[in-house]
Amino acid sequence: MQVFLLTTLTMVAFAANSILNRFAVAGNLADPGAFALVRLFAGAAMLVCLVLWQHKPLPLYHRLRIVGAGSLSLYMVAFSLAYLSLDAGLGALILFGVVQITMFGWTTISGAPPTGRQILGALVAFAGLTWILWPAGDVRVDLIGAGLMALAGLGWAAYTLAGRLETDALSATSANFVMALPVSAAAILMLGISLALTWEGAALAMISGAVTSGLGYALWYRLVPRLGSARAATVQLSAPAIAVLAGVLLLGEALPLRLLLGGVLLLGGIALSIRQTPPR
Repeated sequence: MQVFLLTTLTMVAFAANSILNRFAVAGNLADPGAFALVRLFAGAAMLVCLVLWQHKPLPLYHRLRIVGAGSLSLYMVAFSLAYLSLDAGLGALILFGVVQITMFGWTTISGAPPTGRQILGALVAFAGLTWILWPAGDVRVDLIGAGLMALAGLGWAAYTLAGRLETDALSATSANFVMALPVSAAAILMLGISLALTWEGAALAMISGAVTSGLGYALWYRLVPRLGSARAATVQLSAPAIAVLAGVLLLGEALPLRLLLGGVLLLGGIALSIRQTPPR
């Protein structure tokens, strides 16, 4: 029961990142660049405090920081920019869909050949994602926003895959956050992204960075060994469902039938692909 409650809390934290970002950016409380930088700074501060409290090292200049900090920066910046035009629930669906499909594809290429069930699940998930993004009637998804969220998904997938090579998840995550801060700042300045920020937007970004990202990631890394890789991958599928529900209840977002059915196909296909059949 303790693992179940902590896992539920972690998934709520992951979904809250979409709600907080969408509320701040779409409500003109923070520009995407400013929100991403404050979120990174707050997350780095929280994680470094956790590392120092546990007397762990902070490997800032390790070769894995190139992939870790770079992919985290891509995720953070693209994630914030995408919520200029996407609803919180839709953004979470695209994000987690791209993450799981990318990780499944990479595992297939670098590991064992996929089974028939895995291929079927991938096709169903891809069909669901295509249905969500395909323009029809009054429901049209902004393709630029969707493309940015897909980039964020690729960044998070690369960050997750690179993390499998780390020996200490908390220390590595803290170092990645610290090193991603100047990388993200340089990218935002080069792209000419505005950095306007209100006090309310700064508060939301700090909550997203320190609590739902920093503490959420730390709690997640503690739970993953107890859940196992298969169950850990499966429970992450609840995050976009929570984000969709919260977006409807808290932000007044619409829930078209096409989005609902496409989301069911997307998450169901991913669950089918990553489900492991127990040995006889």
